[in-house]
Amino acid sequence: MSGAVADEEEAALLACAPVPPDGRITYGDHPDQVVDLYRPPGAPRGPMVVLLHGGFWRVAYDRTHLSPLAAALAQEGLPVALAEYRRAGGGGGFPETFNDVTNAVRVAAAEAGEDASVVLAGHSAGGHLALWAAARPGPGTAAVAIAPVADLARAHELRLSGGAVAEFLAVEAEGPGESAERIAEVDPVRLPPRVPVTVLHGTDDPDVPVELSRWYVAAHRGTGAPTLRELPGVGHYAAVTPGTAAYGALVTALRNP
Repeated sequence: MSGAVADEEEAALLACAPVPPDGRITYGDHPDQVVDLYRPPGAPRGPMVVLLHGGFWRVAYDRTHLSPLAAALAQEGLPVALAEYRRAGGGGGFPETFNDVTNAVRVAAAEAGEDASVVLAGHSAGGHLALWAAARPGPGTAAVAIAPVADLARAHELRLSGGAVAEFLAVEAEGPGESAERIAEVDPVRLPPRVPVTVLHGTDDPDVPVELSRWYVAAHRGTGAPTLRELPGVGHYAAVTPGTAAYGALVTALRNP
């Protein structure tokens, strides 16, 4: 994908007006420890979706840019819990961000009800967090990761987004051995999922190469292995932009994870 087309995808997402939630839950004292609720206009027609935004885990990027997606999914009949969490530069990192994700999923599942299905969904860095959560005990019943940073060690080697993994996990100040251990502890490639996982990834993604998702799926071959659905000609943002063909693929994956 050319840089111009990649920029067009990003611009199309950011051009969507933010949509205020129908409700909000707090799960801690920090301003970022909140979950925004987007409710269907009628009875739910699918699982609760706990949505984790991306932005390479940095405080500069918050959940606002995925509020149009959350609202669109609600109109499709899917109740959505759009989670915020502490991020690098704003009190997040290891282990704070991971604690927040655990707690956000817990309160969202409680909102959905005891017998509800709960799909962990995340885009980019949020996809990494969704895959991490899918490997741990919790109320999630399935996961859908969109253009996820699914191989953290490889992303660190590639210095994606100017070394975002090192910044997020504060591994630059650690020795090589300690850095590898810290990354491995939260790297989806090293963590077999405990629930069904679907990965959606554009073949022309310039921000998070599709190879990271291929390596993740290859690492967990076997019974209950994750499913990779590659989106030909798609970049990093189309699947989370309402109205695109890639968005349609996301809705299908969320309904049938």
